[in-house]
Amino acid sequence: MSGWRRAVCLLSGGLDSSVSLACAREDGFQCYALTVDYGQRHKLELEAARRVAEALGAKKHVIVQTDLRVFGGSALTAGLEVPKHRDEAEIGSGIPVTYVPARNTIFLAYALAWAEVLESSDIFIGVNAIDYSGYPDCRPEYLEAFERLANLATRAGVERGVKFRIHAPLLRLSKAEIIGLGRRLGVDFRLTHSCYDPDPHGRACGACDACLLRRKGFAEAGLEDPIEYAK
Repeated sequence: MSGWRRAVCLLSGGLDSSVSLACAREDGFQCYALTVDYGQRHKLELEAARRVAEALGAKKHVIVQTDLRVFGGSALTAGLEVPKHRDEAEIGSGIPVTYVPARNTIFLAYALAWAEVLESSDIFIGVNAIDYSGYPDCRPEYLEAFERLANLATRAGVERGVKFRIHAPLLRLSKAEIIGLGRRLGVDFRLTHSCYDPDPHGRACGACDACLLRRKGFAEAGLEDPIEYAK
């Protein structure tokens, strides 16, 4: 452990969180990957998170179980239809039905709890405010507010003066820039999963917002997306 700093890295198994984990490793952190099984409509991303955590050398990978289906309110946790074939203007306007109420707040709360136990002051999250689907909990002002909360609400912050930091290394990058960064850092994109509505064989639908943003990013980066899409 000598010379290493510990960081808790939120890892969904998607493209962005995988690159964020790689950034933490590049920055010299020993990475503790945290995935939340929140009752999402498919479990493929949990398997993707396991693959990515192993491939990127996470010191430990924990999957926390909670169930946001008891509240619903999202196409990812209730029987609502996932939007398909939306154009760029539609994706960039308003908050879509795939928004899961308070999801990042819940995720960051779990990460903060683990960080305090690990005596770590660093949390990584793979949000970005450029190519995103309008989620309010992906904005820089939200992350700044949670960082203030973390320093007010923990024993480490109050008694020991620990200053928690929420790292969002992808915050101001486009999807193409994220993909380029991930390639440089050795992320194997074949291991990742982004689709909101995969087919029964686990292939990405290619038409939901997450797929469209991913495909656009690879096209703009001049690279081929290595995952399989439904025909």
